[in-house]
Amino acid sequence: MSIRTVNTQPFNDQKPGTSGLRKAVTVFQQPHYLENFTQSIFNSLEDLQGKTLVLGGDGRYYNRQAIQTILKMAAANSVGRILVGLKGILSTPAASAIIRKNQAYGGIILSASHNPGGINGDFGIKYNISNGGPAPEKVTEAIFAHTKTITQYQILESADINLDHVGSFKLGTMDIEVIDSVIPYLELMESLFDFNLIRNLLSKGDFSICIDSLHAVTGPYAKAIFEGKLGAKTGTVINEVPLEDFGGGHPDPNLVYAKSLVDILFADNAPDFGAASDGDGDRNMILGRNFFVNPSDSLAVITANAHLVKGYKNGLTGVARSMPTSGAVDRVAEKLGINFFETPTGWKFFGNLLDADQATICGEESFGTSSNHIREKDGLWAVLFWLNIVAVRGESVEQIVKSHWQEYGRNFYSRHDYEEVATEGANELVNHIRSQFDTLKGKQFGNYTVNYVDDFSYTDPIDGSVTTNQGIRIIFTDKSRIIFRLSGTGTKGATLRVYLESYEPDVTKQDLDTQKALKELINIAEEIAQIKKFTNREIPTVIT
Repeated sequence: MSIRTVNTQPFNDQKPGTSGLRKAVTVFQQPHYLENFTQSIFNSLEDLQGKTLVLGGDGRYYNRQAIQTILKMAAANSVGRILVGLKGILSTPAASAIIRKNQAYGGIILSASHNPGGINGDFGIKYNISNGGPAPEKVTEAIFAHTKTITQYQILESADINLDHVGSFKLGTMDIEVIDSVIPYLELMESLFDFNLIRNLLSKGDFSICIDSLHAVTGPYAKAIFEGKLGAKTGTVINEVPLEDFGGGHPDPNLVYAKSLVDILFADNAPDFGAASDGDGDRNMILGRNFFVNPSDSLAVITANAHLVKGYKNGLTGVARSMPTSGAVDRVAEKLGINFFETPTGWKFFGNLLDADQATICGEESFGTSSNHIREKDGLWAVLFWLNIVAVRGESVEQIVKSHWQEYGRNFYSRHDYEEVATEGANELVNHIRSQFDTLKGKQFGNYTVNYVDDFSYTDPIDGSVTTNQGIRIIFTDKSRIIFRLSGTGTKGATLRVYLESYEPDVTKQDLDTQKALKELINIAEEIAQIKKFTNREIPTVIT
C-alpha cells in the first residue's frame, strides 16, 4: 500500500449549507468532487494526526463507495483511528453519541437527511466536531476556503474494507473498527427513559403503536429498541430495512411524504400511537389515533412534561427553539422560570447553549427535537420521550396535547413549503418583501396590524458571534407572525418556506381546523409577498 498524491482543481460549488454539503448524487460522482471536499475537511483540521474520527451515513445510494474513499484518504492523512458503522450505517444522532462516548476528535456523516435518495437522488457530507454537534460556521467557512484553493489530495492505494461484519482492521497505519452503532445508542436511551414503564405500556393488549422508518437509517435501531428491548409485537416497526433509494419514497416524516403512516393512524381501528423518522434518523413525526402533533407543540409538551421522565427529573436549565418555530414553548419556559433562547434555523446554533448548560432541550418546527444527551436532533429520542409521557400520565396523545392547550393556550401554526421553485423568482419575492419594510409597520390587514418587520439576526450569547439575514419576520400587534425564509437544504432550485402563527387562549376556539384558523394570515402573506406571481405556484408543495 502506498500513498498517492492526486492533482486536482477547485470546484466552485462546495460551500456547505445549514447541514453540510448537499448535492445530487451525479455531482458527487464527478471525478475528484468528493475527494476535494474530504481533503478540504482534513486540511482545515489542526493536529489531526493520530486522532480518532467517526464515520458513517444513512445508507443512501453512494454511501458505501464514499465511505471507502474517505477511509483511504483518512489513512493517507495520518488519522489514527476510525470508528465506522456496520454496513456503513450510522444514524446522525448515533454518530453524535459515539463521538461523545469515545471522545473522538470529530466525525464525518454522509447524509442528505430528508432529501430523496437513489441514483437520481441527493447525497450529502458534513463534519461534526468533538462535542458531537455540527461544525459551527467558523469551521465550515474554513473548509469552504480550502475548497477554493485546493490543488491536490492524498489517498491510500488499497483494497476496500469489509463493512459487513463487526471487527478491527488496519489500513496503512490507521486502525479501523467496524461497530454496531445500535448498541451504544440503545444503552444511551435506556439511561434516559423508563424502559420498564414503557414495556408495561406496550404489553397491554389495549395499547398499540406503529413506527415507520421509511426504509431509512432508523430501521435497525427501531427494531432493536421497540420490538427487541421493549417487547412490542413483531411488525410494529414498518419499512424497517434501509434501502439505497428509501424504497422509492421521500424520507421526510411529514403528513405528505409519510402518508402511509398517516393513513394507518387515521383509519378505523387505528393504533394508539404512531411515529416516523427521516433519512438519517434525526427528525420525528408524532401521531396519536386520528391526531397529528405539530412539531412546535411537541417541543412545548416535551418541555412541560420533562419532570415526568427519568433523565430529566432534576429539572431543565433552559430551552431553545429556532426562530420559525412557534412560540408555544416560550410560555412553558416562562412558567417554569428557565432560560429561553430563539436561534436561527440549524442545529449547530444550539451547540454552544448546550455546552454551556444554558439549555437542556432544543427544538425546531422542521420535526426536530433533542436534548443535551447529544448535539444533534434525535428522532427516536422524541418517540421514546412521548411514550414515556403517555405511560406516566395514562392519557392518549390527543388528551395530553389538548390539556396542554387548555393550560397554555394554543398556537395555531403551519408551514407552507414551495419546493424546487425557480431561484430567480424566489430571490425576487424576498427582495419584493424587503422593499416594503418601511411601509409595512403600522399597516392594517383586516383584523391584524403590523407591529414591526425585520430580517432576523442572532448574537450568540456564549461566543458573541453574529448571524444575519435568517428570515423575514412580520410581527403583528397580537404577536401573530408571518415568516418568509429560503431553505438551505434543497439541491434543486429554491425552497420557499412560509410560516404562519396565531395564538388562541380561548379554549372554546382551540378545536378549529388549523388552515381555517390561519386563513386570514395566509391571505395576508399572499398579499404582501405575491407568492403565486413569484413562484408560479397556485398551492404549496407541502403543508404541515
